[in-house]
Parts: sequence; structure tokens; C-alpha cells
Amino acid sequence: MVTSNASPVKLAFREKLVGGKSQTTDTYLRKLKTLHAQLSELDQETADVKTLDTVKRDLLHPSILLHTDRGVKAYAACCIVDILGLYAPEAPYTEAQLGDIFKFVTLQLRHGLKSPSDTYFPQYFHVLESLSTVKSVVLVCDLPNADELIHTFFRDFFAFVRNDHSKQVETFMADILAALIDEANSVPPKCMEIILAQFTEKNIVSELASFRLAVTVCRAVDDKLQRYVGHYFTDTIADNAEEEDLTEIGKAHELIKHIHKYCPALLNTVIPQLEDELKAESLPLRMLITETLGEMYADNSGIELSKRHNAVFKTWLGRLNDRVAFIRIKCIEATRAIINNHAELRDQIREVVKAKFLDPDERVRAALCKVYGQLDFEIVLHNIPLADLQDIFARAADKKQSVRTESLRTLAKFYDLAYPQIENQDPDAIEKFAWIPNDILPLYSLTLESRPVVEQMLADYILPLPSSKDKVEVDEARWTNRLLTTMRYMNNEKAINALLVCTNLKNGPLPPAQRLLDACIKNNGGVIDENEEVVVQTLARFIKLHASQYPDPSKAAEDLQTFADLNDKTLYSLLRKCMDPQIDVKTLAKRRDEFNKKMAAASVGAAPTMKIFLRRATYHIVNQSSIPTLLERIERGQDSENGSEDGLRAKHARTLVRHAAKHLPTLFKQHQALLNQTIAHEEKTLVTAAALQALASLTRADPTSGTSDKRLIERYSRFAIGTGEKHAKFAARLLAHTPDQVVACENTIETIAEGLLTDAPEILVAHVAALAQFSGSARDAFDSKSERIMNFLVKDLIMDPQPKPDDVDDDEVEEWADDADFPDVYRARVLALKVFRNRCRAYASSKKADLVSGPPLKIFHSLIVGNGSVKGGEDPILMSRMRLQAAVSLVQLSQVAKYGAAILPHFQRIALVSQDPCYNVRHIFLKKIIPLLYQLNLPPVYHIIPFLTVHDPEQEQKTTATNYLIGHIKRLHPEVRAKFFDHMFIRYLHFLAHHPDMTGEEEDLKDFVKYLQHFLEVVATPDNISLLYHYAQKGKTVLDADQASQTVSVKFWMMCELAQEVIRALREARQWMLPVYPGKVRLPGDILKPHKSVDDANKTVSTRYLPKGTEVWVKALWKPSTEEKKDKRAAKRKATTAGNGDGSAK
Repeated sequence: MVTSNASPVKLAFREKLVGGKSQTTDTYLRKLKTLHAQLSELDQETADVKTLDTVKRDLLHPSILLHTDRGVKAYAACCIVDILGLYAPEAPYTEAQLGDIFKFVTLQLRHGLKSPSDTYFPQYFHVLESLSTVKSVVLVCDLPNADELIHTFFRDFFAFVRNDHSKQVETFMADILAALIDEANSVPPKCMEIILAQFTEKNIVSELASFRLAVTVCRAVDDKLQRYVGHYFTDTIADNAEEEDLTEIGKAHELIKHIHKYCPALLNTVIPQLEDELKAESLPLRMLITETLGEMYADNSGIELSKRHNAVFKTWLGRLNDRVAFIRIKCIEATRAIINNHAELRDQIREVVKAKFLDPDERVRAALCKVYGQLDFEIVLHNIPLADLQDIFARAADKKQSVRTESLRTLAKFYDLAYPQIENQDPDAIEKFAWIPNDILPLYSLTLESRPVVEQMLADYILPLPSSKDKVEVDEARWTNRLLTTMRYMNNEKAINALLVCTNLKNGPLPPAQRLLDACIKNNGGVIDENEEVVVQTLARFIKLHASQYPDPSKAAEDLQTFADLNDKTLYSLLRKCMDPQIDVKTLAKRRDEFNKKMAAASVGAAPTMKIFLRRATYHIVNQSSIPTLLERIERGQDSENGSEDGLRAKHARTLVRHAAKHLPTLFKQHQALLNQTIAHEEKTLVTAAALQALASLTRADPTSGTSDKRLIERYSRFAIGTGEKHAKFAARLLAHTPDQVVACENTIETIAEGLLTDAPEILVAHVAALAQFSGSARDAFDSKSERIMNFLVKDLIMDPQPKPDDVDDDEVEEWADDADFPDVYRARVLALKVFRNRCRAYASSKKADLVSGPPLKIFHSLIVGNGSVKGGEDPILMSRMRLQAAVSLVQLSQVAKYGAAILPHFQRIALVSQDPCYNVRHIFLKKIIPLLYQLNLPPVYHIIPFLTVHDPEQEQKTTATNYLIGHIKRLHPEVRAKFFDHMFIRYLHFLAHHPDMTGEEEDLKDFVKYLQHFLEVVATPDNISLLYHYAQKGKTVLDADQASQTVSVKFWMMCELAQEVIRALREARQWMLPVYPGKVRLPGDILKPHKSVDDANKTVSTRYLPKGTEVWVKALWKPSTEEKKDKRAAKRKATTAGNGDGSAK
């Protein structure tokens, strides 16, 4: 159309398209091609449209539009759109004609654009391009049947658009559809349905061209479509909400999520409607919209969504406080992706969600811990503050197991992911994650429920075994170094102790798991040839022993019995191989995986229990493969400063070697040559001491490992008479246990004995340390010089006064010194006590036992009575160590029956060491006595000692003792439990009556009642409460055997009465029955004796010795107290816990 002063350009085409005689198809094609070529050359601005009138009319002739040849119609369509373009924006046809034209055009495009390889595809492409660029298609919007034609365009385009179309085809289609929407008075509902139907998961995942077309169209006219999209969802959600059709609402929400992801502007009118759903009464609807919006906020456009519709965002965050836990969980789970994806929202989300760590529902707390564990590690490393991780750890003390598990799993996973950076000493990773094992491991000893969780976290994340795949090369040194790196950041003694327990090295050469396996094999699936009753009982005993260490003993016992009933020889073989101390770490990982896989196939129900069993039976943390690396690390770090990286790793490597040497020396069996090579230079180095200790322990456990090599024996002897305390100690032990080396021991002892009087303190310490080993393990060789040695130790060492420094005021006197600060001469005195103890042990089965043990036992008792000094007035730091070692020695010797009887009269003074004013004394004493109590080799009365910690000012002491008591009692057979605990109640009452703080005053009774309360909380059950009450009653029918005065018995009777009151209060609080005990009990004659007459006995029984009103405050014991009363006994100070040097008790 001419719109300027330029000369009009006329159409040159003069041929007739229609009329006259019939034309062939080739003629039509020739003419239409020519016409199309000429029309294409015309410009809209200069074309003389009047010259188009004839062709304009003829092109609509039925002979062309209805021609059977596709080419004729394709070129006709090209010509028609060319004419529309030349006339634009005017319409060159009537409405009716335009209607026919667009129907014809869409029909041609529908068939012609199906395949780019079509003969006439270029012509159809031209039609599409013309409609797109000229926008002549908008003429449709002015037609009466516009909605129908617009729908046709939408239907056809979305139907035939293909992935193999060029990008231009998609663009032209999108332009056409966008132009129609933009120009139309209203968007036909069917068109909206077609558009929205493209936003399906299938289309999106498949990246279909129809989906891309829909996105392009929506983005082009989002402002026009907003209203229609809003109406669509309003109708859909409202209609289905009334009918509670969540399926349709769910589909609508899926559609909203997809639209938001690709065309968020379409939802500007929809989002406000969703706020109403967040506040709906319908639980499923609230859950659905919470999840939907959560995913939308996590999308790339989530920040814009939260800002543009901030009220909705705040309402969504409010679902964290929804009254229904599942919705709170859904909201929490949605925050994971938001925190990962949007730095701008991260802190806001974190601050809100952290409150859910204290949510009343355990599922919510667990979900939050889990969500943190699913965050991208880099986000956690750089964007999540340490305080959040500490909040997660706080949930490790949650009252619910599920929360504790998720908390620990999250932190352990973080540690595993961070380990490479920790290994490379990345300061951020170290600050944020290196503390995790140090804080997790102390939880091991808290409860039976926490134990398998901590073990699993260690095995799966913190210290995992290497890959078991055959093609993967195992770096044993790196695996061991991971353990040392982990320990390098552990400064909690409880953590290190727990880790050492988890190594399973304490299981010893014949671990409980081995004995259970042997019992299973003998049981033979129930087919037993001989001694059937013994075999069955043995298996049941070991099953009960192991099951008691599980959170659910009955389920564990059932699973262990299932394992025995399977009687699978392959499982037995795999288990035995896994438990072999000589197995290397690569093979262990492989056999472990094989066992777990086969066990799961054999019994799905029992597999989890057996997985725990296997973990506790194998050496998966420290393995024989670890030994070379541990020794190398000790050697590398021995000249480093204590705080250096190498120094710290060396320190922990020594700890592991010591632990292995003490509990499982066979771990060193394959490394004897390496150990002897390590000591070849005879230097007083840390690695030399470690190697000597390992060799000594191995030789003691397996004498066949001892050497007869003369050069090695001479080397050991030189170490034994040298100046290094540890070297001398372990070399002496090695010599003493090496077969056929009596002469070497005698010569070494003689050399030491000759120099005792002239030795410098440093040398004296080493020599006495060696003598402590010889006295116990080379008795006959020691006896050759025993008189001379013992005289020196008693007269010149023990009896030699060591007064406190003159320049130190009494108020400033320290009670304890660490090993490094403990003077050599003091250390020698402590070691002298070990010489006495070990010599007594050596003569335990000899006829000379009483003769040999008499003087040492007297010295030990004198030291306890004298507070650590025979003469008194000595340096307190020496006295504390001396009374500690004396008490520990007496306890250890009490394991021998003949010594135990002689020591028993002094039990009161020994037990009171557990309440020593010096923290280190009572702490180490408790640490030493608990393992002995576990073994049940001590006289039963010693089992009351842990109960005496109830008033300890340090919670750590009380916790350690209580955990031992609860765990130990739970494992014991009822008869054994009664012997070591129930029947000791009367001795416990007697002990308390003789306690130096027991005056009989009411205030003291209120303190002493805590002892009784603690005992009953741990020991009392509905089954034994009658027995305990009977003992408390019987106590008033006897006198104290130590009848120095009537007061002693009165205190005892008061304790018996108090015990009765406490038991009655307990019975009432727990609603137990308290029947009369039907049996008879024998009271211990060594501490109690009968009354002189029946009248005296009756008078005592009928007399009340407790103050009036005692029963009132006793009843309050079992009610929660609002305020803890301060302990009467206070610690003077809490010094640093002593190490395991020779200065401490062993």
C-alpha cells in the first residue's frame, strides 16, 4: 500500500489465474510461483495495491483453494499472505473472505509444517514467517468467529510444533500466538487450557517443543494473560475445594509450580489467593499449599516471589508454627532448597527455623536436624554459622532417640564431607567441623540407646573402613592417618576413652563375641550330640550377655538366637575371619560387606542386630595394618613441640599403641621385625619406648614370640638398666617374659641393686620402674637380691621424709602435680609401692604369701591412715599420689582371696578414698576400681564404693559411677546381682554409720539420706524391695561388732530406720507392693554381732532413734525438687586429671 510520495510500483503479473479452459496443475504451479515471486518483490510502502485486485480475487477461487495438488495450495497460501502483508494493516477482503482465508492458511500449515523435509516446507515456512513479521494474523481478532479461529491457531500450532523444527519456526509460531492474544478482546478459555496443558512434568522433562512454545508465548504477553490465569485457578481451586477434591487441587498446584518456574509473572493474581489456602481449616489443603509454596520459593524466582508477595511469604513461614506437626515438617523440609539456593533469604529462614529445634513434637525436631544434613556442604562451610551446628548437637541430648540419631547423623556426615579440608588444615573447616568427633564420642557412655548410634556414626562417616572393591587400592597409611587427624582435635578425655572402647581392642584375645560364636557352633542349630543342657545354657548365657548391651535386649536376644538357629557355616566362617586380629583392613572391609549381605539375605529382621554385633567384634578402627603408620607417626613427631601437628599426632599414636599393647598385644605379631628394628639404635626416644612396650606385651601374651637372639637380649638388658623410665620398665617386662632368660634377669637386677644407693633421681626412677616389673614377673630372679632391694625401698625411700617446700604458704600448697611436674624422687617412691604390690601378686599362690605380703600391706594401710605419709608432714603433692597408689594397690590385691581377707578390715578407709579432698585422687581411684568391679573378682562389699560419689561436687564423677552401676547391674544374672548388690545393703548401712561425717544430727541425716536414695534408685526393683527392707529391719536386731561405745550401734540403728523410711516412701511413690520377705538372711559376722540378751534386742527394736518428723521430709525425696541442695563435702580444687605416666596409679 502506497503511503509516501514515491512512485507506486505496479504488479507486473498479467496472466489469468482462473477462468477460460481448464488448466493443468503444472500451469497453476507456474503461474502461482511467478505471482509469488513478484508479490515478494513488492514493498508495502510503495506497492500499488490497485493492481492486486484481480489476483486478490482470483486467489480465492475454489479451483485454487480446493485444488487437489498440495503445491498449488502451498503457493496460493504464500500469495495470499503476501497480499495481506502488502495491505496491512488494512484488510483486503471481507470478513467472510478473511474467515475462509485463515481457515485455509491454518489448514495448510497444519499439514505442511509436519516435517522439515517436506517438498513444500519452504513455502509453508514463508507463510508462517509472513504472518509473524507482518502481524497480518491480527485481522482474525476483528472477525465474528474470532474465538474459533484463534482457537484453531492455538490448537494446530501446539499440535504440530516439533522438536526437529528450527528455532525460527518456534519463534514465528510464538509471535503469531502472542499477537493474537495481545490483539484479541478476550482470550478464549480453550486457548488458555491449551497453553496451561503444556506445563506438565512430562513435557518439561522431555523438553518438548510445545512446552517451549507455551513458555515463549506466556512470557511475551504475561500482562495480558495474568487475569485469565487467575480466573482459571480461582475456578479450579474453588470448585474442587468445595467438593474436597484434592486430586484436582493437587494438579492445579503442580501447574502453579511449573508456571512459576518458567513464567512467574503469570501468577501475580494467583499468589494472593494462595494465602487463603495457607489459612484453610482443611489439613490436606494446608499441607498441599505449604509444600507447593515451599518449592516455589526455592526456585530461581523465589526471591522475587517473596518480595512481591511478602505477606504470603510471612504467612507461609507461619506454617512453621502450624498446630499440626506434619505441616510444620513440610515447611521445614521446604527450607532446605531455599537455604541452598537463595543467599538473600538464607539468614531470615535460618533465624525462624532454628526455633523448631525446641518444637514439642519429636518428628519436627528430627526433621530439622535431617534438613540441615541435606544442605549443600559448601553452603554449610561458608554460610551456616557454627552456632547452628552447635544447636544441632544440642539435640544429641534430646529425650527422643529419633532426634538424637538424626542430630548425630547430620554432624557425622558434615565431618565426613569436611575431612579432606580438615586434613589440608583449612582453618574454616577445622573451626566448623573438627570438633564434631570430640563432642559426639562422650555420648557413647550415656545410655545403651546412644551407644549403637555413636558406633554407627563412627563406622559410617567419621572413621569408615576403606572401600572393599577389588579394583580399589587401599592406602593403609592414609586410613590410619585419618584416625590420628581426628584424634588431633580431640581434647576431651571422655571422647578419647570412648574412642578407645570403640576400637574393640579391650575385647582381648578371647572376646565375648568369639565365645558366642563358639557357642553357636557347638549348638549346631539345635542338633547337639552330647552335653546338650550345658551347650544350650552356655549359648543362652552368652546371648543374654550380648543382648544386655543393646537398647532393646529382648529383640537383640531374639535376633542372636535367630543367628544361632540359622547355623550357617559360611556366616560363621566370615564372622571368625572378621574377628581375627591378624586380618588386614582391606580384607576386613570385604569380609564385613560379605557378612552383612549374606546376613540380610538370610534374615532381614536379625540383620540390623548382627550388623551391630559385627561392628563390636571387629578391629575396624585400629587394625594390624595400622601399626607401621602409628610407629612412623611417633617417630616423626617425637622431636616436635607438643602443640605442633606432628607432635599431637605422635601423642595420639602413642595412646593407640599403648592401648593395643595393654589389651590386644597379638595385633603386633606380624610386626615383630619392625619393632626390633625400631629399637636397634638404643636411643631413648618415644618410638623406642612404644616398640619396647609392644614387644613386652606381645611376649607376655604369647611367650613363643619371645626371642633367643643373644644380641636382642643384650639390647633389652641395656635398656632395663638405662636412664629412661619407660624404656627400663618395658625392657624389664620384656626380659621377664622372654623364655629361658632367668640369668639375664638376674644379672640385670644385680646391676640395678648395686647402684640404688648412689643413683641420681632420674636413674633411680628408671631402675625402680624396672624392679616393679621384675618383682612381679621374674620372682625368682628378683629374690636373689630382694632383701637388699626391699630394705632400700622401705628405709631409704619410703621412710625418707620429703617435706613440703619452705617458701610456700599453707594456703598456696598444691595437692596435685601433673606427671611432667612430679619430681623424680617422688615418682620413685610411688613406683616403690608398685614393687611391693607386684611382689605380693607374684607370691599369691605360694606358701610364703602371708610372709611376703605382711610388710607391704602394713605400709599400704599406714599410708592411707596417714593421708599418704608414714610419718606425716610431707609434701602434699607426694602424699596425694602415695595414698592413691596405696589404696589402688590394696584394691588390686583384694582380688586374691587370701589377701582380700586380710585387707577387708581396712575397707572403710579404702572406700573413703573415693571421697578424697583432692579431685585427681578420687577421680583416678574411681577410674581404676570400676574395671575391677566389672570383673567381679573383688569381694562383694567393694561394689558399694561407686555409690559414695553421690555427694561428689563434680558431676563427672557421679555420672561415671552411675552409668557403671546401671549398665553393670542390667547385665548381671539375678543371683549374681543379689550377691554383689542386694546383699551388700546391710554392709552399706554399716559403712554409712561409720562414715566420719555421720553425727546423727538431723542435718547430717538429710545429707546421708541421699546415699540411700541413690542406692535404691539404682538397685531397688519390685522383686528385691522386700529383701532390702528386711535387711533394714534386721539391722536393729544386732549390735555393731566394733562396740567401742554405744554411739556406734546407735548410728547404725539410725541408718537402718532411715533406710526403712526411704524404702516405704519409694514403695508409695512407685506404687509397689511390699510383702514380708519369706526367706532368711545371714548378717555379716565380721561387722555385726547379736545383742547380749533377747530383752536388749526387743528394746532396740521398739525404740525409735530417728528425730521426729523424719518421715515427712523423707517422703519428699521422690518428688521433683525445685532446688538442688549444695553438697556438704566440697572439693578444694579440680586439678588437671593425671596422665598415665608412672606417677599415676596403675
